[in-house]
Amino acid sequence: MSPYVLLAAAIAAEVTGTISLKYADGFTKLVPSTVVVVAYGTAFYLLARVLKAGMPVGVVYAIWSAVGVALVALIGALFLGERLNLTMIFGLVLVIGGVVLLELGGGE
Repeated sequence: MSPYVLLAAAIAAEVTGTISLKYADGFTKLVPSTVVVVAYGTAFYLLARVLKAGMPVGVVYAIWSAVGVALVALIGALFLGERLNLTMIFGLVLVIGGVVLLELGGGE
């Protein structure tokens, strides 16, 4: 399987775990708490497979964290009633831009 597909699945798992943290209520609710543990375990397992496939750790982590941050911010704004203003959107664009530059610089 393509390392990028595995990375996308790792990101989806991490975002699922992060969103579930909001509903776990300090790990006092069983189902969301279980989702957090399983999702993060899955995310790290998939990240390990991506790294084993040969992708550079700096690029993998940059993509994983930046896309995860952007998705969690968007999901928070769209579905959880959290605010997202123009300054925050600009910050997300800068983070994603930095990841793109890392990826482009990796070919040199």
